[in-house]
Parts: sequence; C-alpha cells; structure tokens
Amino acid sequence: MKSYNPSFQDRTARAAEAKQKALDNLRARPALDEDVVAERQANRLAREAREDEKRATKKAAEQAAKDEKAAARAEAAAKVAAIKQPRSEAELKLARDARYAARKNRK
Repeated sequence: MKSYNPSFQDRTARAAEAKQKALDNLRARPALDEDVVAERQANRLAREAREDEKRATKKAAEQAAKDEKAAARAEAAAKVAAIKQPRSEAELKLARDARYAARKNRK
C-alpha cells in the first residue's frame, strides 16, 4: 500500500483554494444594517450604565457598613475609657460588662 505524501506545490495550492473559499464566504455575507448596529450599541451602553450604577450602590453600602462598624468601635472604646478607674463592686461589674460588650461588637 502506497502512502500519500503530497508535494509542496499540492499543499500550497490547497491552502490557496481554502483561503479563496473563506474570502468568498466572507464576501457573500450580507452587510450589517446600521439600525441594528445602532440598537445593539445603545443596548450595550444601557447595560454598562446599569452595571456601573449597581457597582456604585454596592460600594456605597459597603462603605456605610464600615462607617457603622467604626462608629460602634469608637463608642465601645469611649465606654471602656470612661470606666478606666473603677472603685466599687458596681463599677467593676460595669467595666467588665463594657469590656464584654466591646469584645462582642468586634466579632
């Protein structure tokens, strides 16, 4: 059985034929309608605007949550600082409760 081994000229000819066929197929496609292209672009721009708005809203919500957490930490730190020098049993209990509350708020 003889194996098929094409020559260089055969391979270049087939490549040229394939290239020509691809070009013919490309040229046979109908031109794009300007109205359809404009509509697609408008839809894309509207989708990007919605995504940007959603991203900005999410970022603002995350920043608000960070601010609330920082305010709670500052408030807890102020309570702990106010009860720095306890004297009586009641004051000791208040200081301990403030520390527990501050620890719980950190989690």
